[in-house]
Amino acid sequence: MEKRIELEKRGRNPADITEFVLDNCRSTNIVGLTDEFVALKSLSLINVGLTSLKGFPVLPNLRKLELSDNRISGGLNFLLSSPKLTHLNLSGNKIKDLETLQPLKEFQNLKSLDLFNNEATDMDNYREKVFGLIPSLRYLDGYDMDDCEIEDSEGNEEGSEDEEVNGNDDGDDDANEDDSEGDSDDRSDDDDKDLNEDEVCLDINDSDDEEYGEEEEEDDDDDDDDADDYQDRQDADDGSAVEESSPARGKKRKHEDGSEPGN
Repeated sequence: MEKRIELEKRGRNPADITEFVLDNCRSTNIVGLTDEFVALKSLSLINVGLTSLKGFPVLPNLRKLELSDNRISGGLNFLLSSPKLTHLNLSGNKIKDLETLQPLKEFQNLKSLDLFNNEATDMDNYREKVFGLIPSLRYLDGYDMDDCEIEDSEGNEEGSEDEEVNGNDDGDDDANEDDSEGDSDDRSDDDDKDLNEDEVCLDINDSDDEEYGEEEEEDDDDDDDDADDYQDRQDADDGSAVEESSPARGKKRKHEDGSEPGN
């Protein structure tokens, strides 16, 4: 057992270990498991070959103890050094009578006890006697006082608590925050893209307006030049510059100030 304990420690400080599995390590008594494991909450010693619990360490935080398939016939008083014990599995051992179970009545937090495949289960009114012996007990051999089987939620109670302690929900929150940040970045990129397109359109429109204005000015200049050329030809042809030029000048004045000549 000592070699197995060193192997399972994996270089960790005993005071930091909360769960320890020593199944099938083969030993008749507790050796190498010391009081240093003060943080231990779950201990499994299945099929080790234990005949006695003498030397069981002081484990003040132990809640779950697996001792099934051993050869334990007594000495349950050695477990009283773990007052927070809530789950105890003694199935497949050598417990014969109610007297052997007497130390268990001291446990105020013991909720589940398994004595399956022990001779004690053959005594008269076995279930009533054990439930009467341990007031805190809720499940015996997987069933409550009304012979209703233990619910999954009860069996997985400790696992759920561990998940909450480890903070699994934080990973979802971080993922949601990352998604919202990603969406904000995408929206910002789209907005910048639309803004750039609007600026391009405005530049094009401004450019078109400028070109259009230049074309109008050129057209006005051409019209003025054509009018002057026409007037010069008229004056040269018939020599009546005053009479023939008046309509042209009148049109020009009308075009400039909007008034009829002589008014």
